[in-house]
Amino acid sequence: MTNSFHVPVLLNEVLSYLNCREGGVYIDCTLGGGGHSKTILNSIYPNCMLIGIDQDIEAIDVAKRELESYSDRIKIVKGNFKNLKDILLKLKVDTVSGIIFDLGVSFHQLKERERGFSFKNNNHLDMRMDRKQKFDADILVNTYSENDLINVFEKYGEERFSKRIARRIVTERKKEAITSTKQLSDLIIRTLPKTKKRVTWRIHPATRVFQAIRIEVNQELDALEKGLRQAIDILEEKGRICVISYHSLEDRIVKIFFKETARGGLGTEKHKIKILTKKPITPSLEEIKENPKARSAKLRVAEKIN
Repeated sequence: MTNSFHVPVLLNEVLSYLNCREGGVYIDCTLGGGGHSKTILNSIYPNCMLIGIDQDIEAIDVAKRELESYSDRIKIVKGNFKNLKDILLKLKVDTVSGIIFDLGVSFHQLKERERGFSFKNNNHLDMRMDRKQKFDADILVNTYSENDLINVFEKYGEERFSKRIARRIVTERKKEAITSTKQLSDLIIRTLPKTKKRVTWRIHPATRVFQAIRIEVNQELDALEKGLRQAIDILEEKGRICVISYHSLEDRIVKIFFKETARGGLGTEKHKIKILTKKPITPSLEEIKENPKARSAKLRVAEKIN
């Protein structure tokens, strides 16, 4: 169930936990290349309906081709899962049987140089998941104040040298705008203390800053919190929600949200859930060997109980 756009992770685990049933309506909030959607559809087609959402038009184009044989049972929407209720309202759908979120950046987005997500390539600083959005990484790096940069790097990247890097960015951009991924990556490396400037790194020194900028540009964590709250509202009783995260900030939000909702419900409707994964599910060694990018994935699952 893979394609060149993105290799979906934990496919069997997601399918098992979603407990797909005939007649159900399912939402893939992060459609990507359609890998998870195709697995769900395969299991219960044709007695089902699937709604696929993505803000990346390139992902949608790939998914439409990948899921063409299921076109009578799928609705694909360009949008952000933070607007989940509005999307379902337009589709005249009230409740659904299961929801999956596969968070983060796709393999395709990292691979495509012009998207500017990766420090491994040299291209324009972009990092927009929705390319119609005006605000991008170039604007952020060249207009945010030093304090704002520090806050972004600390909050979203947990970067140890946030102050030092932010100060260097502000100094260097006065001489010349920082518009390429290589410019920023090289600047970060030059800014590190000498003891950190090794020939090889376990984690590239630009990783945390690039992650932080990407999260800020796309407002990913804010969207996640909004999406989770709406997801619980639209789930039918015994409906299930699966969330795959790839870094501690995302996983922490999901973990806390699940715990608080299970304890007493959140929002005006006070829906409650039962957590089905006491500890997050992680990929097997075999899956990691086949797809090394899956190594940081964590799956958490919950079931709505009222």
